[in-house]
Formats: sequence, C-alpha cells, structure tokens
Amino acid sequence: MAAAGGANLIPLVAAIIGIGVVSQVLSDRFRVPSVVFLIASGILLGPEVLGIISPDSFGNALQAIVGLSVAIIVFEGAFHIRIDKLREAPAATFRLVTIGAAISFVGTGLVVHYALGAPWAVSFLVGALLVATGPTVIAPILEVVPVRDRVGAALETEGIVNDVTAAIVAVVIFEAILEGVTSPNALVTLFAERLGVGVVVGAIVAGTLYYALQYVDLSPGNAPQNARLLVLAGALVSYAVADFVATEAGIAAVATAGILLGNAEVPYEKEISAFKGDITLLVLSFVFIALAALLDFESLLALGIGGLAVVAAVALVIRPLLVFVSARGDRFTRSEKLFMSFVGPRGIIPASVATLFAIAFREEATRLAAEGMTQQAAVLNEGASILVGTVFLVILTTVLFEAGLARQIAEYLDVIPMRVLVIGGGKVGRALAERLEDRGENVVLIEQDQEVVQTARNLGFTVHHGDGADTDVLRSAGAGNAKVVVAATGDDDVNLLVSQLANSKFDPENVLARANNPDNVEAFEELGVRTISSTIATAQALDNYIERPTMSNWMGEIGRSGDVQEVEVTAENLVGRTIREVGPELPSGCLVALVSRNGDTNVPDADFTLQEGDRITIIGGRDAVRDAERLVHPE
Repeated sequence: MAAAGGANLIPLVAAIIGIGVVSQVLSDRFRVPSVVFLIASGILLGPEVLGIISPDSFGNALQAIVGLSVAIIVFEGAFHIRIDKLREAPAATFRLVTIGAAISFVGTGLVVHYALGAPWAVSFLVGALLVATGPTVIAPILEVVPVRDRVGAALETEGIVNDVTAAIVAVVIFEAILEGVTSPNALVTLFAERLGVGVVVGAIVAGTLYYALQYVDLSPGNAPQNARLLVLAGALVSYAVADFVATEAGIAAVATAGILLGNAEVPYEKEISAFKGDITLLVLSFVFIALAALLDFESLLALGIGGLAVVAAVALVIRPLLVFVSARGDRFTRSEKLFMSFVGPRGIIPASVATLFAIAFREEATRLAAEGMTQQAAVLNEGASILVGTVFLVILTTVLFEAGLARQIAEYLDVIPMRVLVIGGGKVGRALAERLEDRGENVVLIEQDQEVVQTARNLGFTVHHGDGADTDVLRSAGAGNAKVVVAATGDDDVNLLVSQLANSKFDPENVLARANNPDNVEAFEELGVRTISSTIATAQALDNYIERPTMSNWMGEIGRSGDVQEVEVTAENLVGRTIREVGPELPSGCLVALVSRNGDTNVPDADFTLQEGDRITIIGGRDAVRDAERLVHPE
C-alpha cells in the first residue's frame, strides 16, 4: 500500500508543480497575478470539482510538507529585509508594520469574535494570521501594476515584515490555546520561550552559514552552487532544530536566520537570492494549489452571513483605516492611499499556517475525545473549522477581487504614473522632482553624496544611492522603463555622460540635461540632447518678470493653483472636430493655447480641426487641466 501511495503521489506532485509553472507563465502573459491562477487550479483539481486531489492524497505527509514549505517562504521573505532600507523607509512604511499591524490584529479579532461567535483565543489567532499580506501576493501585483516607487516600497516592506511577525504572533497564540494558557504572564513567558529558542537557533545557523560562505573553500568551480545549497539546507535545518527544541519555534528561527544572513556581506548573494526565489516559486505553486484543493466549501458556507461580514470588515473597513492612519502626513496622494487600501490581499502564510494549526487542533481533539473529554474536543474542532474557513474565505475574496482586479483599480484611481529619473538630488533636482510628483509622476532621484541622499529622503523623495553616470546604477534605478531622464547635476561633464548613456543604453522618450556653463549648450545639442542652460533660464525668468509680470506671477503658480500641460489627442470623439466645437466640452477654467502637428506649432483659431496625434497645450486651473487631459487622452 505504501508503495502504491508513493507511486500515485509522484505524478500528483509533478503535475502540481507543472501547473504552478504554467500559472506563472500565464501570469506574465495576461498581466494577472499568478496567485489567481494557482488558487483556481487548486479548486479545479480538488474534491469540489474534478476530485483529483483529496485530503487523503498526501497521507500523513501534508503537515511536514507544508511546514518545510513555510520555512522556505519565511526565510526567503526575511532574507530580503534590509535593516538599512527600513531605516531609510518613509515614516508611513514603519507605521504600516507597527500601528497598522496592531489595528489589523485587534480589529480582525474583534470582528471574528462578534460576527462568528468564536472564542477570543481563536478570534485573535485568525486576527494574527490575517495581518500578513505577504510578498507572495504583493510582488506579482507590483509586476503588472507599475505604481509609484514609494507605494510599491511601502506595500512590499509591509508584506515582508508582516509575514514574519504575523507568523510568530500566531504561533504563540496557537500554543497558548493548546496548553490552555490564559494569564498575561504565562502568555509573555510562552512568547519569550518560542521567540528566544527561535532567535538562538536562527543566530547559530546564520553564524555557521556566514563562516562557511566566507572562510571555507567551497570548490571554486562549483562555489556558487554549493553556496546556494548550503543556504537552503541551513533554512530547513534551523526550522527543524528549533521546532524540535520548542514546538512551533521554527518560524522564529528561519526568520532570524534569514534577516541576519540577508544583512551580512556574504559571497554569491545575488546567486543565492535568485536561487531562493526559484525554489520559493515552486514551493508556493505546490502549497497554494494543494491547500486550495483541500478547501471544503461546506466550511465556507457554514460561516454564513457572519463570514461575509468578516470579509467586508477586513477588506473595506479595517484595511482602509490602517492605511489612512499609517500614511497620514506623508507624501502619498489620496488615490495612492485608496489603492493601498483596496489592494491588500492575504497570501500563502495565512493559508499554510492555518492549515498546520487546523491539523494540530483536530489531532488534539481526537486525543481528548479518546480520553472522554468530548466537550473540549468539540471546542477544538469548531475552532479548527472557524480558523480554516475564515482565513480561506478572506484569502479567496481578496485574491480574486483585489489581486485579480489590481490593474483595473490602479487605472481607475489613476495611480500608474510616468517614471522620471532625475540624476542629481541637489536643490535643482529636488525642486523639479517636487513639481513633477505634485502632478502625480513617479520620480526617482539618483544621487551619489550620502548626505544629500539623506536630506532628500527626509523630505519624502524616492532616492537611489549611486553614481548616475554608471550604467548599472541607472539600470537598477529603473532606466529601462523610464520615459524621461533628466541630468540635473552641477557638473556638465557628468550631465553629458548621463545623457549619452541614457540615449544609447535605454532609449527613453526624452533626455534632458542641465548646462551649468552656457558655453556648453552647443556641445549638448550637437549630441541631440535637449538642454536647459541655468544662466539663460535665469535671465529669461528675470526678463519675464520685468516685461510680463502678470504672466510670470501666474507661471510661478504652475503645479499649485494653475497648470500648463501638453497632451496627445487620442479621444475618438474629438477627432475631426473644431476648437469651436470642442471648447464648450472642456472643463470650466481652461483652454487650448497651442496645437502642434508634424513639427509645426500654432495658436489655433476657432475653426482649427483636430486630428488624431495632434499635441495640444492646455492652460488653466490645476484641476481643470487635469480633467481636460483625461478628456483629450482617455488612456
């Protein structure tokens, strides 16, 4: 029988991994997060539809498989937590993983208790698990929705950090339920024991791996491969040892090992990171499909209206509340806060850990029932059903609606900006970035001076530390998908080199350069670089204030009360119509000042007929110009 079971298990596991890889390919092809395909595949393969996978398919191995998978996933997330990045992150990001996590934990626990009538301990166990959004669902969303860097960084950091902290808190509550712990002092002791064992084991494993990677000869020909295998083995060993010493301490151990090793200067870090990413992808595919296949629709239906109330509260009340509280006072726009509020799907950590806990609850319930303690056994079985049902209902709903519709939500809220790279984080670069960001653009500053970097970050700008004249630095800052590159340093040689690199290596739509010495303007323009001379621009501005003071005062308000924007005509309902006909449809407080066609720019008269591809300049109040842009160029 064992041999037959093993023979049936091999093709099953192979099929699940194959489907997982195909799901990833489909995700890239259709620009939809892969978790949508993974969950759909699991439900299709499960007993509710085709019946290929059932709770008995994995025998007694499911708990061990899921446990080791969680170890790899948590280690992967912790490995990417960079302490220096956390220090540099905006205040909103720090509040998301502290105040925001607390709001989610307490709010969800209260809703589960009152909506479903669950015991307090089970309610807060669900609350702890549903704190985690997780990089496994956030990263695929950010791959298909290129939001502003500060939004992506906040969501990614929240997912990575909360994955780890939520798992550890949930483990403590779970152990408290099994051991019948209720007093605060006992809870603190339990937390300290699990966390302490995990930290010690994780630190020992991380130290051993660091020593081996730094000082042991790993065979030069196969060193990268051996380094990758060592780290993978270390993650699994830390989980197993800690879990053996103190039950459920393994998650804290792999989290500790991952954070310590990720922040150490270890050889072959890029190879290790890429390898771990591939392994995690396979593990995620397996676990997501396997757990979704084991989903019992009766458990979901049994939650009734109370279950729907929990989902609504988590997604539509608690999540927006914690985002708006955490992001107060930062540079996030209202639309960006709404996007972060409605795109916070739960992922693999809640699903896998809830499954582990449910299995343990039911095993303990079976033991208690055998000893005649039927009432206690019934409570544990009910807790297991509420735990799995609630967690999976929230995961299914948030993944299908929030992850599946993430791009549509982003487009509706208009949070997908043009990426602009500004090389030079000094006063000129920061002033330009502020004006562009105020119009909703995604601006990344590149600066080499650490003091200037810190100043810009303290002001809320996204800054990439490095030499802007280095191709690798430009690439890592996002030059590959930048529409505009601006060389705005105080050194003309640097600006010229940056402009040449941007044009030859990345081919953005526009490359602009600042010429500090007016004598260098000709050299820039001979290379096809659009150039702004600081000296000439200052003289023109002064001349405008002398000869055209009213216009100059109004131009000074551009980006605040007034605005001027150039936009391409793509709206079909405007093509072939005259300015006279289009004018009344424009928002009040703006007008068409210029039209550019085939390189010729003119002030249009009332009978000028618009054609598709015309570039028109709209002038007027800030909000009116924004509305007019959407009317002229709906995409």
